Amino acid sequence: MNRYGVAMNRRILYAGDAHLGSAAAYLAGVLTHAGISFDYVDGATPLRLSSEDPRPSSYIVSDYPVHNLTDTDFRRIVADVEAGSGLLMIGGWESFHGAVGGYPETPLAEVLPVYMGASDDRVNVPQPCFMERRTDHPILAGLPFARPPSIGGYNRVRAKHGAKVLLSARCFAVEVRRRDESSGLGGDDASDLDYTFTPGERDPLLVVGHFGRGRVAAFTSDVAPHWVGGLVDWGPERVRAQAPGADEIEVGSHYAEFFTRLVRWTMGEDPSPS
Repeated sequence: MNRYGVAMNRRILYAGDAHLGSAAAYLAGVLTHAGISFDYVDGATPLRLSSEDPRPSSYIVSDYPVHNLTDTDFRRIVADVEAGSGLLMIGGWESFHGAVGGYPETPLAEVLPVYMGASDDRVNVPQPCFMERRTDHPILAGLPFARPPSIGGYNRVRAKHGAKVLLSARCFAVEVRRRDESSGLGGDDASDLDYTFTPGERDPLLVVGHFGRGRVAAFTSDVAPHWVGGLVDWGPERVRAQAPGADEIEVGSHYAEFFTRLVRWTMGEDPSPS
């Protein structure tokens, strides 16, 4: 056991998403289901990396308060990624800039494949917002983006030169009205209603790149409610999983496959379909 109370194999270091009895149960469950070993640090615990800690295959930073990281932690992460570790940041109110600021002024701004804003970058979407595939990549191979899943929000970023935008967030403004143009929409008969979907601009949702010898990725929506939206149920089959010490989750099979491949890619592995 290590000082975080989990098995000390250091394959992945995953920090954030509150705790294993909350949002972190989702990614922790997916990793456990895929057989990917990891150490977990909850959102209330400072990271405090030690020079004696072995270099992990990848760091995952997801809704992790920036004040939990020291200058020494940042230097260690940057050095490890340059040497071949991966880095994946997943979106949320305390990721990227988020609600309270933080990461744009840290050394991770140089490492991540995206430019972060200088102010609140949260985009909360009350109407449909879909994951739109931009290019082919092993992370996405075979996943059915002809019927894309929806999300509930994301952090707005810009892709750096040389990085690849694999997915965009495409949001739609939806209006409903009766065909006779009356304003009343009540009643039980919806057969005479027209729905108009007007697409908005695209924002980067999944961006990948390299820093030194390491693979880096930014997924700007969330892995857990509420921003994960309909993505959590994407897939024809149900996957039930539970990480040690975590709540059980039940998610869609494509959701589990997508995040498994994303993590494996940042680890430097072949993310072929499992």
